Amino acid sequence: MYAVIRAGGKQFKVAKGDVIEIEKVTDSDDGVEFTPLVVVDDKGKTTAGAAALSKAKVTAKVVGASKGPKVEVSKFRNKSGYRRNSGHRQHYTSIEISDIKL
Repeated sequence: MYAVIRAGGKQFKVAKGDVIEIEKVTDSDDGVEFTPLVVVDDKGKTTAGAAALSKAKVTAKVVGASKGPKVEVSKFRNKSGYRRNSGHRQHYTSIEISDIKL
């Protein structure tokens, strides 16, 4: 059985026991719940739609936090002495999928 969930503006295909990195989750240390977009069971039956999945839940346990690679941003304008350097490093939360319920 697997499900497609939405986290941080991205969609992930997850099954029980998978460990994925999503964008930083701040408010929960013990667990996270998601409402799935699509669920496919072991027999291959697909369940989709808000009405059919209103009671479905995907629960996950927070494993840890990490940071992504540093992205360097440089701005330059010719002949004007304008130079700016900055960077960004995205924070991620690692979660382990513990259960998928229909």
